[in-house]
Amino acid sequence: MNTHEVDHMCCVKKGCNHGPAPIPQEGKWTQAKEVKDISGLTHGVGWCAPQQGACKLTLNVKNGIIEEALVETLGCSGMTHSAAMAAEILPGKTILEALNTDLVCDAINTAMRELFLQIVYGRSQSAFSEDGLPIGAGLEDLGKGLRSQVGTMYGTKQKGARYLEMAEGYVNRIGLDENNEIIGYEFVSLGKFMDAVKKGVDANEALAKAKGSYGRFAEAAKIMDPRHE
Repeated sequence: MNTHEVDHMCCVKKGCNHGPAPIPQEGKWTQAKEVKDISGLTHGVGWCAPQQGACKLTLNVKNGIIEEALVETLGCSGMTHSAAMAAEILPGKTILEALNTDLVCDAINTAMRELFLQIVYGRSQSAFSEDGLPIGAGLEDLGKGLRSQVGTMYGTKQKGARYLEMAEGYVNRIGLDENNEIIGYEFVSLGKFMDAVKKGVDANEALAKAKGSYGRFAEAAKIMDPRHE
């Protein structure tokens, strides 16, 4: 249906139509015209309106369909349950469906929006990898322990810094030098610890094997528990 003004206009022929600019994805330059033209693996971060939690979302998209989803959350206890539901909801949907689906948590919804923009503009991690990355590549991001890499640090002006969690794992003890400056830390890799326990290793032995240290922890003049001292 046209307006009266448009009905009385004369026709002007459209010139050449080159289509959309091709985007790089999975080792090809693709003119994306439909959802099924979109492929790629990418990551993105989302946050909720009160900003009390954040979500890192990893999607592996093949021919417009989400084949793999990794949902990692931080800072909000309720978001972990939302992530559990989102992990069921996302695989099998097209990225357009997922963009318009309630993923239970605002932070996860925002992450989905950010990923959608990256994927449709060809800013995926697998843009220049031929045939993209296989399903399971997102899980490999977690490493051998299959746990998110989390960093938790806390500091006050009066008492200084406390290392609580590093990429290596749970920070068990901090090492200080003669000037009470941090020179290293001891950590427990919870992934390794649980793997050993599940194989039948005694818990104390598994804990000893899962411990490691960083820096000059062995030279520390003083060792402290960052949670209780």
